[in-house]
Amino acid sequence: TILNKRTYMDFTRFFNEQQNYLRKVKLDFKRYLYDDIDFSEQAVMILGQCGVGKTTLILQYLKQNFQASQKALYISMDNPLFAATSLYEFALDFEKVGGELLLIDEIHKLKDWSSHIKTIIDQSNLKLVITGSSMLELDINGADLSRRAVKYHLNNMSFREFLNLNLKSEYKKYSLDEILENHYEIAVNLTGKFKPFIYFKDYLTHGAYPFANDKIGFYSKLTGVINQVLQSDIPYVCSLNYANIDKLKKLLFLLSQSVPFSPNISELARACEISRPTLIEYLRYMQSAGLIINLTSKSRGYNAILKPDKIYLSNTNLAYTLSISPNIGSLRESFFINQISAYKAGKFQTDLLMLNKQGDFIVDDKFTFEAGRTKKSFEQIKDVQNSYVVADDIEVGSGNKIPLWLFGFLY
Repeated sequence: TILNKRTYMDFTRFFNEQQNYLRKVKLDFKRYLYDDIDFSEQAVMILGQCGVGKTTLILQYLKQNFQASQKALYISMDNPLFAATSLYEFALDFEKVGGELLLIDEIHKLKDWSSHIKTIIDQSNLKLVITGSSMLELDINGADLSRRAVKYHLNNMSFREFLNLNLKSEYKKYSLDEILENHYEIAVNLTGKFKPFIYFKDYLTHGAYPFANDKIGFYSKLTGVINQVLQSDIPYVCSLNYANIDKLKKLLFLLSQSVPFSPNISELARACEISRPTLIEYLRYMQSAGLIINLTSKSRGYNAILKPDKIYLSNTNLAYTLSISPNIGSLRESFFINQISAYKAGKFQTDLLMLNKQGDFIVDDKFTFEAGRTKKSFEQIKDVQNSYVVADDIEVGSGNKIPLWLFGFLY
């Protein structure tokens, strides 16, 4: 009957909205991941914390390749329409009118998102570019999407990107091996073009996000990012009871006041009025959401899965947002582990960065690093192979002493 006949979607409104988005998008600065993504794959997933530029990245791709075409369409699961409209049926209707590429933003905000995506991939020829919270990392393997979609991680901006954004430059990135082997030549070359310490403090305080140049509104925006993660992203993905959001906020505040935090799990659980297993679960959620980094000691082996030995805020901008006067030693370590962790993101191994008894950190189970001030000695790591001092306040290093800022060129 006529009543049972499904009407097909009119996409005119969506294309008009898309043109409004594209008019505002600039192509002069692209995040580091843009050139690494293979957009020819049938399904691409880009995961990352709220605020790191996922939406801008896919709109830049759309503008650069499909601005005058109706073969590609951008939609966001923030749109109330998708509370009552099947994404699967929407996608099939789009394909029927000649659509070839569907860019789906904020997929984690759609209930049962994975079943929609799997069915679209299996039942259509559409290509998909999907963005979602970094929290989805906890979901993807269980959703059986790991073999259907190519996954990428977009992390906060590196120091190199901050310089490129501010100086309108195109400084290249260097691998960890290149920095360890050739740091003197690299640093001499770079410091001949700019003075790193004119910009490094700015990066530490407000340079890790694409809205870095909004100095007046930066901390307000970053507070909004934190609240979005705690009040929306984590509850959406983990089906967390909203009554527990205040406990998450309290946990983050307690951690931020004394990072790096060496946790007494039982005491921290009592302070937050949650059980010990729930606390460990919350720490895992907050790491996946890009708010903290949980590190364990190499010496603990498989016991490391029980609890972290130290907890850091994920980047130094969070420290300046949540604390009145962050400790400079903590900021050095946070910058180093943030840049290393982002550089290693997506790798299979779980022990790429760990705490070490001799020195502060061990990377790839091979390289030992001790972070400190200019005059930091090699005393603690003098007998350790492949060991390096990462020194703040030096423009150019020598031997196995490397400037801290240079690790901001890893990605």
